[in-house]
Parts: sequence; C-alpha cells; structure tokens
Amino acid sequence: MASPIAQYPKTGIRVIIVGAGFGGLTAAIECTLKGHTAIIVEKTPTFEQLGDIISISTNAGRIMSRWDPALIEEKLRPVCMRHSGFKIQNKDGQQIFFQAAMPPNRERPMYNGHRADIHKVFYEYAKSLGVEFNMGQKVTGYKEDAASGKAWIETESGEIFKGDVVVGADGVRSRARKLILGYEDKPRSSGYSVWRAWFNAEENGVTTDPLTKEFVENGDTHTGWLGDDMHLLVASCKGGKEISWVCTRKDDSNLEESWSSKGKVEDVLNRIKDWDPKCRAIVSKSPSCMDWKLVCRDPLPTWVSPTGHTCLLGDAAHPFLPTSVQGCSQAIEDGSVLATCLSLSHQDSTIPASEKIPRALRAYERLRYERVKSAQKTGEDLRDKWHKCDYKTVHLNPESIRMPREDWLIKHDSERFVRRMWGSVAAELTGGPVIPRKSLAAGRESDEKFDNIELPPTPISTPKEELANPLR
Repeated sequence: MASPIAQYPKTGIRVIIVGAGFGGLTAAIECTLKGHTAIIVEKTPTFEQLGDIISISTNAGRIMSRWDPALIEEKLRPVCMRHSGFKIQNKDGQQIFFQAAMPPNRERPMYNGHRADIHKVFYEYAKSLGVEFNMGQKVTGYKEDAASGKAWIETESGEIFKGDVVVGADGVRSRARKLILGYEDKPRSSGYSVWRAWFNAEENGVTTDPLTKEFVENGDTHTGWLGDDMHLLVASCKGGKEISWVCTRKDDSNLEESWSSKGKVEDVLNRIKDWDPKCRAIVSKSPSCMDWKLVCRDPLPTWVSPTGHTCLLGDAAHPFLPTSVQGCSQAIEDGSVLATCLSLSHQDSTIPASEKIPRALRAYERLRYERVKSAQKTGEDLRDKWHKCDYKTVHLNPESIRMPREDWLIKHDSERFVRRMWGSVAAELTGGPVIPRKSLAAGRESDEKFDNIELPPTPISTPKEELANPLR
C-alpha cells in the first residue's frame, strides 16, 4: 500500500462513487487520504486503452503534487508531452502566434498525454491506497433515505451499495441527475463535433514524410490551424513517438442518433482539402479516427439531492468543451473539494451529527458552482475566437487568440481555498452573510491570496534528496 500524504484520522464516512473517470478516481483518492472509506462502482468490466489526448492543468497538478510522487510524478513524466510551446497558424499555414510552454514546476505540474496512460496511473494509485473497485456494475437507480441519513445505488445485477454519501461521477448521462433534479434532464448538442485520432508516428510514416516529420523529429510539438468555424490541433508525445490530432467543426446532427462513433478519415480530408498540405498529410496517415459529439447542458439549479446525501461531480454536473482545456482539471478539483468538505464538516463541532454530510455536500456545491461556471465560459470564448477569427484584428493583437492562462484559473489551490473559506461557507449555509462572488475563485476579480493557509503534514515515500532535484 502507498504511503498516505497525510495522517488523517479515520472518519467512518463511507463514500460510494459511481464512475471511475478522473473525477471519480480523484474523489476516491482524496477521500481515502482524508480518512474516509471510498468504494468505486464502474460499469465497464475492465479498463481499456481507449481515448486520445487529455490535458491536466496546473490547478489540478497542485492537487496531484501532494500525492506520492514516486507513484504519480515519476510515472507520468515519461508518458506526457514535453514541448517548447504551441504554434497557432491560419488554415494556409501562416504562423499567427507562438505561445511558450509554461516552465516546469513541482508544486504546480501540468500533464498532457494519452488519456489511457494517465488514467492508468490514477487507477493504480487508487488501488495502492486500498480503494475498493467494483467493475462491470451498471447502476439502475439512485436512492436515499432522510430518516437514516443514508444513500445507495442499485445495480443491474441486483447488488446494492450503501453509504453515507453517493457521488454521481458517471458522465453527462448520469442517472443521479434525476434523483437530484426531480426530472429527466437530457444533454443537448453544442452544435459542434470533433474528429480525433492517436497513433504511432514511425509505424504510420510520419517520420519519413517531408510534410510531417517536423512534428516528431526533434521531440514533442504542439501545432494548431484555424479556419472558418473549424480548427485542427496536432500534438506529438513521448519524444515524438506518438502523435494525435483533434479537428473541431460545426455539426448540427441529431444528438440522439449518435453519441460517439467511428469516423471516416476521408470525411476529414474533404473538410480540409484547401488547408495547409501538412494538415492533409498528417490526417491521411491515421489508421482510423473517432467522431465525438460535443454536448452541453444549461447550468443546473443544484448538484445536491434533497436530503443532502447524493451529489454530482465532473461531467455529470458540468460538461466542458475541449477548448476550455479544463474539463479534466475541474473534475479533479471537484474530487479534492468534496473530500476536504467532508473532512472539515466531520471535525466541526458546531454542526449536528445528522447535518454533517448534508452541510459538507452543500458547501462543496457552493464553493465549486461559480468557479466551474466561469471556467466553462472560457471554452466557449476561445472556440468563438478561433472559429470566427478576424485576422486583421488578430494581426494587430496576436495575443488575443492565445489559450487562456489566467491566474484565477490555473494558480488555484482548491484545498487551501476550502480550508480558508470553511468558516464563511458554514456561516452562509445557516443564514449568515452571503459570500461575495469575488471570494469564490471564479474570475479575474477573485481573491486568491490564501497560500499562507496551513495544510496537514504530508509525509511521502520519495527521499527528500531526490525531490530536491529539478525536473528532468
């Protein structure tokens, strides 16, 4: 078993987490580290090597930096991108802007790599901490009982998993939403879809083609092309050994007909036939591609059930567009904040025993809701800037199309934030002063000065002398 990051006492709180994506796994890891018991229920029988590129920003990296580096950082570093920056071009291949990569930082690492590679590290860490996994269990219902203060799920196999808290971390079609909202709330199309692919560079001729070898011959690169209501991103990883591309385009097809399906490389090539020849060259080398509908939801009135023992997390509560580069990171923040709120509520002697779980879940929602809503907006804003680009204006101000890196978003420390805000949110939930939005880490005006908040001790298994070395 892994060494815990902190010596938290056992709380006796039993947390049932539906879904083993990044948000669900983070919730399980953080709950375990903070003394709760985490049980994951996942519908897939086994984890498969599916997906393509995913990004974890520095705000989520801050959370991960407090996990055992021998089991996180040392395993993620070799499989993630190490590039000098992001080159943005128009569809003809003319460079518009170069955004330098952020310098390495152990306290705020960022990771870009294959979803399956990164997910495996999270999963193995959770397993090492003793998180219980129940695979191949399809949830058919969410239930809770106010009198007993318990919540539970029922599965297709007839099993029941009962706890003090149930977390719906099962994506945009989460069944938990019906219990929480009291009605069926279906996702709607964002009006956009993405074609995406990931493949071995050498095996598919990328390294020998004069048009494509620049993406891999000197290590990892990240390049984007902007067109009319469409953009294409190409990234290489693992020292140029593997390559991925994502093409986002307008798509008004019926969401109910197809959620995700196998795409056709020929369709992509037809859409970019008049683009930079390098775009067609890299896409044409793809063995296959997937076609994903980008869904969205209007902000929910609440993420917490009427009795306060069931909540939503990650995409189940707030799906993100890829252009936000924050979907995974915000789900990770959710998991950290939920576990911390459960811990602080448990320790708060002013809260009656019957109210400790409901108060924790409502505090979690309050401290996350405005921040997430603002972060979602960044994805819409950047997509519109890229897809409706006025090149005369951009020529005068190239920085206008850079990927957002605002301090309130990427320098956020979710655990310190919760510890600083606990007194304020606990008071507000019992009729006290309303927390001003500027104090909710939800925009440029946010008050982010809480680095002096002390955290519990964090013993780790990696020797101090090794941690003293700079990132390699």
